[in-house]
Amino acid sequence: MAATIKDIAKMTGLGLATISKYLNGGQVRPGNKKLIDDAVRKLHFVPNSFARSLKTRQSRTVGVVIPELGNQFSTSIITTMEDILRKHDYAVIVCDCRTDPRIELEAVSFLTHKQVDGLINMPTDPTGAHLKPALDAEIPIVLVDRMLKNLQGRVSAVVVDNVDAAEKGARYLTELGHTNIGLILGNEGIYTSQLRCEGYLNICREKGIHTRAELIRYSDYTMEGGYQQMKALLALPNKPTAVFVTNYEMTLGAILALNEDGVNVPDDLSLLGFDKLDQFGVLYPELTLVKQPQNAIGECAANQMLALLGRGDAAPVHQVITLSTQLFEAKSVRRLNTEKA
Repeated sequence: MAATIKDIAKMTGLGLATISKYLNGGQVRPGNKKLIDDAVRKLHFVPNSFARSLKTRQSRTVGVVIPELGNQFSTSIITTMEDILRKHDYAVIVCDCRTDPRIELEAVSFLTHKQVDGLINMPTDPTGAHLKPALDAEIPIVLVDRMLKNLQGRVSAVVVDNVDAAEKGARYLTELGHTNIGLILGNEGIYTSQLRCEGYLNICREKGIHTRAELIRYSDYTMEGGYQQMKALLALPNKPTAVFVTNYEMTLGAILALNEDGVNVPDDLSLLGFDKLDQFGVLYPELTLVKQPQNAIGECAANQMLALLGRGDAAPVHQVITLSTQLFEAKSVRRLNTEKA
């Protein structure tokens, strides 16, 4: 038979109220704390987390909703967040919405019903309508990678400076003589894609480069999307000399399209990718890319959530943390003769 709180009381000689207070996170005298800890260890006592959640109104769980569980960028962030939250005795429930706003709403509703203490979301629905159940339940929310403009002041967020990230990439290409640059973005309605497009256009204006609409291709952050949009760019009569692909999965798809068409990188076409992940290390030539700080994103998101949860009944203080990217230079971009660019 499993040990109970009464068994701890019998072994320690302490009152049930003192033991219950300590097991539910309250402060007791150091001597009593040691007695209870020793008894818990000897009796192999396991607290009833469900019963405790009813008393404290805390489930010690944080829900996470992401667009694609197979997305390496997302999973690397989740791993970092989970490690930090686990150290603070929070379990993580991850829901994959498959980039479908309807499923995303179902996931948020499910987690709200499960009474998670907090919600971390990489949003698919640009309107933020899927977050209404959590907002109505006053569950703290931290957005990752994408800020929703209409929810500013009601949620916290961790993002990278997407305009600057795209400017870094586009400026690098233009400084190597490229003026005919293709751009593969994610969903057009997602704020992140809009900001990265803005950064690209900023550099084109700065350098006096005429931008052709056919060079800007929108996709869905998947390998298939990157493949299809690279195929479309290769089919243009006036093909680009360089292509900037703005996420990891789409970069892999773009590489498949290039290999299929026998396009040599960088001799035939220069390629600039996004997100430095381990899988890129096996590619030849090694990719030049804009690197997002995945670990820092995960750390900031988890710490923001812990800060919100630690406020108890006090009004939440929402922050938007913006992180910088870095340009990682390798061998997939070549310098053009500017007379031919």
